[in-house]
Amino acid sequence: MQPFTQHTGLVVPMDRVDVDTDQIIPKQFLKRIERTGFGQFLFFDWRFLENGGDNPEFELNRPEYDGASILLARRNFGCGSSREHAPWALEDYGFRVIIAPSFADIFYNNCFKNGMLPIRLDEAAVNDLFARAAKYQGYRLSVDLERRTITDQHGLSLTFEVDDFRRQCLLDGLDDIALTLEHEEKITEYEQTHGIV
Repeated sequence: MQPFTQHTGLVVPMDRVDVDTDQIIPKQFLKRIERTGFGQFLFFDWRFLENGGDNPEFELNRPEYDGASILLARRNFGCGSSREHAPWALEDYGFRVIIAPSFADIFYNNCFKNGMLPIRLDEAAVNDLFARAAKYQGYRLSVDLERRTITDQHGLSLTFEVDDFRRQCLLDGLDDIALTLEHEEKITEYEQTHGIV
């Protein structure tokens, strides 16, 4: 997993509440067994018209948001089923940070396990970010996980909270498997002393 320390990126505002995992990555695309390649199907039903063309009204299809890596959303982002494919699709598309007032618990946890930083801010702060994204063309944010800060070039300076263990895992680029492998010597020793091959 790619370590996360600092990230500066273009913000795409998604002014929708209760964005569920079936919209993030629809069920027909869950047959793949790899973790990669899901970005092309991200928000499929919203991104594409029935004829297969791009929906010009959808946020991610607007040229001013091309290359965005920070997703600004409303409350309860990632609700619905607990599919890990949702953060896979977001990360594969290029998102590194998601900011919202609240997230569904399982989705929130899965983001950390897949190298993305979900940030919870209160409604007032999120409203201010939406206003700034509307005011400043090409609006960018800088996120510093070490300092737990969010800044922009227009005087914004926010702090955010994140669990110390999750923060350290992101800083070190450790997913669950990498965390387990940090104890490889002890695992091998246990296997050898208990006759496990």
